Amino acid sequence: MCRLLQVSRSGYYAWLERPMCARARQDLALTGKIEAIHRGSNGVYGSPMIHAELADDYQIHVGRKRVARLMRCAGLRGATLRKYVVTTLRDPKVERAVDLVDRKFFTDAPDRLWVADITYIPTWSGFLYSRRIVGWAMETHLRTELILAALNMAVTQRRPRAVIHHSDQGCQYTSYAFGKRCQEAGVMPSMGSVGDAYDNAMAESFFATLERELLDRRRFRSQAEAKMAVFEWIEGWYNTRRRHSSLGYRSPVNYERAHERSVRMTEEHLPPAAADRPSGVRSMTETRSRV
Repeated sequence: MCRLLQVSRSGYYAWLERPMCARARQDLALTGKIEAIHRGSNGVYGSPMIHAELADDYQIHVGRKRVARLMRCAGLRGATLRKYVVTTLRDPKVERAVDLVDRKFFTDAPDRLWVADITYIPTWSGFLYSRRIVGWAMETHLRTELILAALNMAVTQRRPRAVIHHSDQGCQYTSYAFGKRCQEAGVMPSMGSVGDAYDNAMAESFFATLERELLDRRRFRSQAEAKMAVFEWIEGWYNTRRRHSSLGYRSPVNYERAHERSVRMTEEHLPPAAADRPSGVRSMTETRSRV
């Protein structure tokens, strides 16, 4: 080996017995932390999320490229996407709602804008259809009852005063039953144009995350197993713990809490007359709420 590599035998043994340098020892310890965070995310976090968690939870401030390099060396990677499947069925006979969003997905407080969409979850015993996040429902069909169940959950949990419900032009969203329920709940329907995913990019982004981090990585033997897995992913991970780059690498729950603290602090420092007025801060992303 020494002859082929053109090094001296004494030099090789000196290298072999030389203690590990400080940088290598730091990389070894850091790799252990990275592997633990990657395991804690069920293997879905890439280097940006792990980089943020190292800083927030461990107070370890290193470069993102260093994290990416150590992940490559350890054989770790984040989750990736599968191919897209069409689930939108449009009814050309009905009149659609106007687009009240126009791709402007930023609001000044929670529950001003909800976005909605449908996806499917393949199981060994059929298909489950699913909807998210402040309100969601799962069934074995795509009928309007699925949409109404998700909307009712969202209205019950959040009790909005005036919220825009933005979706595609699927026949479930243009149905009479859905429009009537929106009118009763004080929800304003809004719809994007046909065949343009950017008009509902917020909901599309969520489902891409769901598919990348859960559906592509598991195969469900039954619909009951799929329902439980999605429930645990939404309520135990996505809403409460998963970091989002658009929220400053915080979870939706923590971002809402920070928003509420900011509003309270602002009101405490305002004169009494000004504190009575509604206030809003910053733009909201995931916590804008998804149905």
